[in-house]
Parts: sequence; structure tokens; C-alpha cells
Amino acid sequence: MKFTIIVTVLAFVFCGMVSAEDRANVEYLNSGKILPKGLPFSEAVRVGNTLFLSGQIGITPGSMKLVEGGIREQAKQTMENIKMTLETNGYTIDDVVKCTVMLADMSEWATFNEVYRTFFTKHFPARSAFGASGLATGARVEVECIASR
Repeated sequence: MKFTIIVTVLAFVFCGMVSAEDRANVEYLNSGKILPKGLPFSEAVRVGNTLFLSGQIGITPGSMKLVEGGIREQAKQTMENIKMTLETNGYTIDDVVKCTVMLADMSEWATFNEVYRTFFTKHFPARSAFGASGLATGARVEVECIASR
């Protein structure tokens, strides 16, 4: 229920910030470089100059296998996957304006932040973080982003 409300609110915000012309030219992007092809969602969606990234977890690119080592290693791989997805689509980490962070255990928030802050040198995007009772493939962290140029 809570998720449905959040998605509905985001849909209204999205529709208000993107022109009808941009909505008519939506691009659904799946490079296959990070997430295996054939999953039931797009790796990223471009609407005008805005790029919406699906949530990334700390998998080895091209597989669904989590990197070993726990939150620190998964956080680093997650952010590397985000960076690669951005670059594949012509964006950089500096174009990120919003991140949503989901943690399997909120007690790992400080460790995640140590890794996260190393990826942003010009500015920090707006961000939300919350605990989740289960992430894909048993991941410790998932991060989704919005980038804009």
C-alpha cells in the first residue's frame, strides 16, 4: 500500500515536470552491460534530458551474482554499476540529481555513506534512504537514481 502511494505520487510529479512532447519521445534503454537482458523492466528510461535509472544492486556486471564481502563491497559495486549505466547512456555521476537508497539493515547506513560519498565530487544529489525487509537476490543495498542534463 505504501509503495503504491509513493509510485502514484511520483507519477503525478513526473507528469508535471516533463512536457507532453518529451513524454511522446520516451526511450526504454537496456544495454545488457550490467543487468542481464530479459528482465521485466528497463535498465533506464530517458524522457527528454532526464534519465530514470532502475534500482541497482551490487552484482557483477552481466550476471545476477552479488559481489562477496557484505555492505561495503556491495555498496561500491552498486555505485560502480550506476556510474556505468549513466556513462553508457551519455550521462555522468555529476548529472545525478536524486537517489533513493534501500538498505536491508539500517544499521549499515553509516558504512553505505562512507562508500557513497566517494562517488560524488561536485555535489551531493537529493536523497532518501529507508530500510527494506528484502531486496533482490539477498542484496544489502539497492540504489535508484534520476539524472538530468
